[in-house]
Formats: sequence, C-alpha cells, structure tokens
Amino acid sequence: MTRSVRRTRRTLQVAGASVAALLALSACSSSDDSSSATTKSDTSAAATPKLSGSITVFAAASLQESFTTLKADFEKAHPGTKVNFSFGGSDTLAAQITSGAPADVFAAASPKTMAIVTDKKDTATTPATFVRNQLEIATLPGNPDKIASLKDLTKSSLKVVLCDKTVPCGAAAQKALDASKLKLTPVSYEEDVKSALNKVVLKEADAAVVYKTDVKAAGSKVQGVEFPESANAINDYPIALLKNAPNPTVAKAFIALVQSAEGQQVLNDAGFLKP
Repeated sequence: MTRSVRRTRRTLQVAGASVAALLALSACSSSDDSSSATTKSDTSAAATPKLSGSITVFAAASLQESFTTLKADFEKAHPGTKVNFSFGGSDTLAAQITSGAPADVFAAASPKTMAIVTDKKDTATTPATFVRNQLEIATLPGNPDKIASLKDLTKSSLKVVLCDKTVPCGAAAQKALDASKLKLTPVSYEEDVKSALNKVVLKEADAAVVYKTDVKAAGSKVQGVEFPESANAINDYPIALLKNAPNPTVAKAFIALVQSAEGQQVLNDAGFLKP
C-alpha cells in the first residue's frame, strides 16, 4: 500500500470520528432542551392550580342579570367551581356582612354602602369601581300618563314608587329631586330597585325611579323615560374581596372576570356605564 493511500485513509477515519462526536453532542443538547421545556411546562402548570369549590357573592339587586350571565361564563371556564349569589339592597347586604354573614365578594351600588363594610375592616382588598349606573323613570308600557320629566312625577294623580333613601337608587333619586328643587311623596319606598320596578310591572304603580339597567332588563314590561337631572346622580359601583372569604382564590378569579374586557362587555350590554 502506498504512502499516499495510507494518508487518505487516516484522514477519512479522523473525519468520521469528528462527525460522530458532533452527532452525539447534538443529541445530548436536544435531550437537554426537551428536558428543560418539560420542566418549564410542569412548573407553569404548578403555578396556575385548577380552581375549584364555591363562592358566595353579595351583590346589588341591579346587578342580577349581568352577574348571572358572568356566573355561567365563569363556571364554564372553570369546571368544578360554583358561584352563589345573594342579591338585594346594598345597605342590607353591607349590614349582613358586618354582622358576620359568610361571603367572599361584595359588589355594592355605591361607595357609601361599601364604606359600611370597609369602616369595619371587613374587606381584604381596596374596593375598585367596576361600572357606573344612571337613573331612569320606568312607566307603564306605552307611557299612558305621558310622563316626560322628573317634574311630571310630582302630579298628585300619579302613583309613584321610589327606592328607600338608604338604598343607593333611592339616595340617587333624592339627590336628583333636591337638585331640581322638587318634592315628591311616593306611595311607597321599596327595599331595593327590583322591588320598585316590580310595582310598575304589576301595575301597582304608574311610575318608578330606577336604573337604566333595570328598565332595559324589564324589556316590554315597562317603558323608560330619561331625564337630564339623572346626570348629576350617577352611582359608582365598587367591588371587593371580603376579609373572611371562605374561598379567596376563586373569589379573586371572579372579580378578575368582572373587571376584564369580557366582563365589562357583558355589563355594558346590560346598560351599565364604564367606570
């Protein structure tokens, strides 16, 4: 065998060994990357545990329709969770919370009623305004009494219903009346906005001062009449996690949904104003 042939064969052997070494290193690197990706994936999954269990949300009566929609969306997105509601006048709900009623979230129809809870240090987070609401006059379908203004409600021939003055919708109505220097004696003061609206739906009253959202939710059962004074009596709606929430993790997730773009769309569609 000539010297030239031997040199060529040796060169090929060295090149082959180098290629094998490179392939081995590449395989190790690929294995390490795969292991690292798996580890990262496992860590990510562990960082976002699956939500489970139930929560109780105390919410202003005017939130009933929109929050019920959000409940369905939330439970669908998080199988194994359940959202329970207690709807009513914000002042009544606040009193129940400060008296020890078990609840995870409080959504009030005014900062004043939320303050009843925060003053007792019964919130775990700072209340945040998530929507606003404006008043409107609800009349019988077709508006047979031709009500066109807040002043029209002062006619002695009309049976008008208001929310109790301690309830946010009642306080807002009184604020609008005071600003207009109008005096109105209703046939009844109701414990929450739904009760006031229902008087008109049942034809037990000719009109009621409620929220635009409630008029919209009632559909053809009532007719809405806007009045300019309502612009000076718009209510902010705050929401907060409660201090002794039995299920704070799920409660925080529900609050996040309410404040999210998806939640805001549901609330805006119901007639609520942006915060």
